[in-house]
Amino acid sequence: MASIIYTDDHAAGPIARLVLGAAILPHGLQKTLAWFGGQGLLPSLEALDGSGIPYALGALVIAAESLGAFALIFGIFGRFMAAAIILVMLGAIFTKHAAHGFFMNWNGLQEGEGFEYHLLAMGLGLIILILGSGSLSFDRWLTRRYWA
Repeated sequence: MASIIYTDDHAAGPIARLVLGAAILPHGLQKTLAWFGGQGLLPSLEALDGSGIPYALGALVIAAESLGAFALIFGIFGRFMAAAIILVMLGAIFTKHAAHGFFMNWNGLQEGEGFEYHLLAMGLGLIILILGSGSLSFDRWLTRRYWA
């Protein structure tokens, strides 16, 4: 457990986790609470199921994008949450976005969105996975309390 939570006082972790959490959380809130033009929980689960993702896995995706992103913002089990987001991004690339190429649909000229956003999110997740949550995090508080 210590290897998952342990983090030092570096600044890279908070920057990566705040940016990643802030970028992913609105997607989770679209799926859970129908905010930001989203559909809400049941329609999102049904849409994921229609894409070939079973309800149980869809629920984990939605939990990672909502609860996981919220936990990242506060640095709660940062490595675990970053790993979950990385897996969600990999799943999104292989189930939907790879077919549309690399670039996002800036000009509305292609059928869907590419996967460049997902690669950026995975890069931020890898920083957190390697370094931990860093300073100003719940993980850092636990590290100081139990492993310092």
